[in-house]
Amino acid sequence: MARRSKYPPALIVRTLCAWAVTLLLFFPLGWLVLTAFKTELQAISVPPLLFFKPTFANFVEVQERSDYLLYAKNSVVTSVMSTLLGLAIAAPAAYSMAFFRSKRTKDILMWMLSTKMMPAVGALVPIYVLAQSAGLLDTQLALVIIFTLSNLPIMVWMLYSHFKDIPHEILEAARMDGATLWQEFRRVLLPLAVGGLASTGLLCLVLSWNEAFWSLNLSSAKAGTLATLIASYSSPEGLFWAKLSAASLMAIAPIVVFGWFSQKQLVQGLTFGAVK
Repeated sequence: MARRSKYPPALIVRTLCAWAVTLLLFFPLGWLVLTAFKTELQAISVPPLLFFKPTFANFVEVQERSDYLLYAKNSVVTSVMSTLLGLAIAAPAAYSMAFFRSKRTKDILMWMLSTKMMPAVGALVPIYVLAQSAGLLDTQLALVIIFTLSNLPIMVWMLYSHFKDIPHEILEAARMDGATLWQEFRRVLLPLAVGGLASTGLLCLVLSWNEAFWSLNLSSAKAGTLATLIASYSSPEGLFWAKLSAASLMAIAPIVVFGWFSQKQLVQGLTFGAVK
């Protein structure tokens, strides 16, 4: 009797398909890394060069020409502040929806989520005029406000999903012991929902970091984020592929490293609390 193979053909095919899809997904990122270490002539050579002498000149030029640290600081400040402000608003809203539900709670949640489906360009003109009238154009405050409002529907949905899984009996016991609404929220609910708050905050931090549309339209040299830095390498004379790749790599590297170390919490957040 022939011995059964440890690796059946179906498993081998599935594994090869999985590797093929993975390579396809990561090919743009890999090509970006390669191009960042080429000269401009090597970057546009035909056929493309796979083996070449790497250079760090593009990174040095990006830093000297564009003050990378200023754009990086703006990205960090706007992402962190919008995430903290969003959590401060979304947590009480999700708490009231999860523990004091009404007939319209689901409708309100669906309406909030539906606002994310609206193209951002549809709200550009009124928001731009409001920011201009308030003197907030090209300021970190304008980006913090718009990033917060943009991510708020997702934050409320995610926190609502986490909060409604917490047994109501725990909160009722706190009320019977004399806890006020604020004490119940701060001392009982928030400690139980630390995981949900962390995953929600991490996901929204990544979304804010990657936000490009509002950064390009509401900011420039003073409050511009790394998305603004990348866009500055597009000029009427053409694209400088090597420098553009270097700037893009410098922009995505911090969030990629951050995402790698917090991938468990990010996956939990993306599944809206389904994975515990």
